Amino acid sequence: MLDTQAQSERNNEDHQREQEEIHHRSSPSGKVVYQAVMKEADEELERPSSALFWSGLAAGLSMGFSLAAEGILRHHLPQAAWSALVSKLGYCVGFIVVILGRQQLFTENTLTPILPLLQRKDGKTLGNVARLWGVVLVANIAGALAISFVAARSTAFESGVRDEFVAMGHEVMKHGFWTLVLRGVFAGWLIALLVWMLPYAESSHFFVIVLITWLIGVAGFSHIIAGAIEVFVLGWSSAKPWTEVWGIYVVPVLVGNISGGVTLVAALNHAQIASGR
Repeated sequence: MLDTQAQSERNNEDHQREQEEIHHRSSPSGKVVYQAVMKEADEELERPSSALFWSGLAAGLSMGFSLAAEGILRHHLPQAAWSALVSKLGYCVGFIVVILGRQQLFTENTLTPILPLLQRKDGKTLGNVARLWGVVLVANIAGALAISFVAARSTAFESGVRDEFVAMGHEVMKHGFWTLVLRGVFAGWLIALLVWMLPYAESSHFFVIVLITWLIGVAGFSHIIAGAIEVFVLGWSSAKPWTEVWGIYVVPVLVGNISGGVTLVAALNHAQIASGR
């Protein structure tokens, strides 16, 4: 009798361990990921404007490392068909610093605050989302203007590297308005997907960030802050008038990034969870 009871307890313990291992090895459901992103979104919406501004300013400055790293790689790599595949690894550096450093980047916030807004649909949440977007975007742009001024006007980088910065700016501005909108949609889509994946990437955060942002860079998709730093260099260097920098690049890319992040990721992922309830 006692042996039978002991055997039953051991079987129950083995079953419990098996269930725990299955749970550990299973991918999280869409609802679990959704709730994790929602929790992060609520925390962002609760942050005071001053904290958002300083974090956003830090992110705008940090994104300058994408410009610097890619420019340095371009300067030292030979002119070859494969060179862009390597130099675009430099494009990832600013994103790595910003995302792992938990700084506020505007394109990340095209996904997360929208989820509470889609769920609650009230004026208070809408106002809070507008506050967060406005503060973070202004702070990111301020940081981008500052770091691009240093890149274009100072001797922090050797002249050959500064020439690469100017060449990078011309490359991203060679497309028309609607092409930049479309390329911005793809960039916003990928960055928002990156945010969606990170909560359960576990120890792979670094590699996920590198893969997604490298794809954005090598495909020539347009990111509002990383790209703005490149075109701001043209403005500070008098290579392009500021009216063109803002009107031909910044405006269409901003529209595209928001459209990609909100419509293709936030709304669709919210819809699949809401429909499954």
